[in-house]
Amino acid sequence: MIDLDYVLPLRWDDDSGLDELTAYLRRLSRHIRVTVVDGSPPDLYARHARRWRGLVRHVPPAGELSFANGKVNGVTTGLRLAGGDRVVIADDDVRYEPYALAALHDLLGRAELVRPQNYFDPAPWHARWDTARTLLNRCLGGDYPGTFGIRRSFFLAMGGYDGDVLFENLELIRTVRAWGGRELRPPGLYVRRLPCEARRFWGQRVRQAYDDFAQPVRLAGFLSVLPALALLRRRLPVVAAGAGVLVALAEAGRWRAGGRRVFPVSASLFA
Repeated sequence: MIDLDYVLPLRWDDDSGLDELTAYLRRLSRHIRVTVVDGSPPDLYARHARRWRGLVRHVPPAGELSFANGKVNGVTTGLRLAGGDRVVIADDDVRYEPYALAALHDLLGRAELVRPQNYFDPAPWHARWDTARTLLNRCLGGDYPGTFGIRRSFFLAMGGYDGDVLFENLELIRTVRAWGGRELRPPGLYVRRLPCEARRFWGQRVRQAYDDFAQPVRLAGFLSVLPALALLRRRLPVVAAGAGVLVALAEAGRWRAGGRRVFPVSASLFA
């Protein structure tokens, strides 16, 4: 066993993925302590409790927490209950292997916050489209994964983080930095993520657009694309050159830290 806690904040409206998640939790519980903080409706919560009894700790979010972003209620509850100081926070579509858990445990000895790198497997067309954004982030700085490693003692000392925001991952990063925490972004610590269905992918576009309001410089850059294309519509070579630059940047992100092993080359073309 690795001296590591795993916190999974969960809120499902249907149980179509229950068998697969249960199998993952069974594998996970052989290596680390697992807490699922479940904000699902009562009937689903009861079903989860039956399936996971004796497998993981399964609890509802703490009653006194009422953040607008329900995920933060789950994260905060799980961090309070964790038995050790080194904790993994992961969305329900994240799938760790034991070697990545061991690496994350070791990195938390050097930092208060660790940002692994997610990749999609399998990678249907919409996952490759989303991966293009990931590759650009890797080239230009760092990506925003669906999982973090954090020191419980530091999290409690800073009083948690603001849950009344939409982009909660960025808020967690900013709060740790504001409190003087050390952050590591190992570009080669790859953690698998399951892609959502295409229908849900389209629904997430609106939320991701709102997430960009938390990063105004980046938002301004995205908003400038269409006006620039309109101005340059008669200068196709310039437009083609700009597209080529984006693909080149995405490829640089794909080659970084052995990323070619997990990111398909076709994802760069979606940039």
